[in-house]
Amino acid sequence: MGLAAEPASSNDDKTPLLLSHPLKRTGTAWMAVAHIVTGVIGSGVLSLAWSIGQLGWIAGPFSILIIASFTLISSFLLSNTYRSPHPQFGPHHRLKNGQLCCLLVNISLYGFGIAYVITSAISIRTILVSICYHTNEEEVACEFVDAYYMLIFGAIQVVLSQIPNFHNIEWLSVVAAIMSFAYSFIGMALSILQIKEKGYVEGSIEGIRSRSRTEKLWVVAQALGDISYSYPFSTILLEIQDTLKSPPPENQTMKKASVISVAITTFFYLGCGGAGYAAFGNDTPGNLLTGFGSSKYYWLVNFANVCIVVHLVGAYQVYSQPLFAIVENWFGFQYSDSKFVNHSYFLKPSFLPNFELNFLSEPDINHGDCIDVPLLQPDFGSTRKLNLLAINYIFSSGMYLGLSNTEA
Repeated sequence: MGLAAEPASSNDDKTPLLLSHPLKRTGTAWMAVAHIVTGVIGSGVLSLAWSIGQLGWIAGPFSILIIASFTLISSFLLSNTYRSPHPQFGPHHRLKNGQLCCLLVNISLYGFGIAYVITSAISIRTILVSICYHTNEEEVACEFVDAYYMLIFGAIQVVLSQIPNFHNIEWLSVVAAIMSFAYSFIGMALSILQIKEKGYVEGSIEGIRSRSRTEKLWVVAQALGDISYSYPFSTILLEIQDTLKSPPPENQTMKKASVISVAITTFFYLGCGGAGYAAFGNDTPGNLLTGFGSSKYYWLVNFANVCIVVHLVGAYQVYSQPLFAIVENWFGFQYSDSKFVNHSYFLKPSFLPNFELNFLSEPDINHGDCIDVPLLQPDFGSTRKLNLLAINYIFSSGMYLGLSNTEA
């Protein structure tokens, strides 16, 4: 899954910053939880208030619990396919439909990268617009171009992508997970404060009313899609499982991490979604934080948007590192005799994680594509959601059934 580093050269003794980077699996259940939370709890948690609003007080929370259960079952099935027939000693198992599944996974990982570029740029622009409006007494045109912030986000990712592989981003996942907790708590707290100020709870059992049955059917389907899309982590599950130490068997640790992660995610989804709908009722916005942009707590909303940006910086790496490994390993296999392709320099600055530098920088190419696509064609959500549906709910079951038939 990750890149295997080449042995340290004789020059390492003369240059203390250069060192070899042996691959050692040291991941624990809590580190897996950090990876999952980073990948799952995104800024989409702030849209679940709208989703619950469309479904109502009964169907909304019930849908979250049902989809959480499906996600947990699919993660259990997929984690069992990591090694077979023995869950600890393997060997690793490969399926005949692996190439198709790999293609869909890679497309989805690529789509996540594009989505994070767009969302981070929107959050940065929101912060600047808020500061502009609240620091200028006279009405001025507060307009900012997203493209510049996409480029800044991409430049940051070029630096972070020098992290050797998925096994070395634990610290980044921890930071990103803390940020996701922060803005989720902020959205929840602001909603509770608004409920307290009003003195009553908004919302109804049937949800927000629509002008026609067709429109209601459409928004209900969209709400269910948003909830379904905000849960699964099958695209990165095996990558996370590949970082876990053994014994105990990786699938046992992964199942434990999945249960904890889904429980944490469900708590925040129900908390933010329920509190947001209770605070705004029929006026629930698509993004919970936008409902507080003009309030006296606008500074707290700005801080929440900063947390979103920091979180997306880490989440981008969680979803992009598997892509880097695939492409770099392919080049290494095709051009095994090329020093230009295979030679890496490992840097160890003081008080910083290890960095791997390679003249053939696939991450740089990937970042360029992930930035160019939203600049040219920002509307790509439907394709990405169809891919995720196939991967998360169909292939996890299909891989498990295929493995069972093979062993039989």
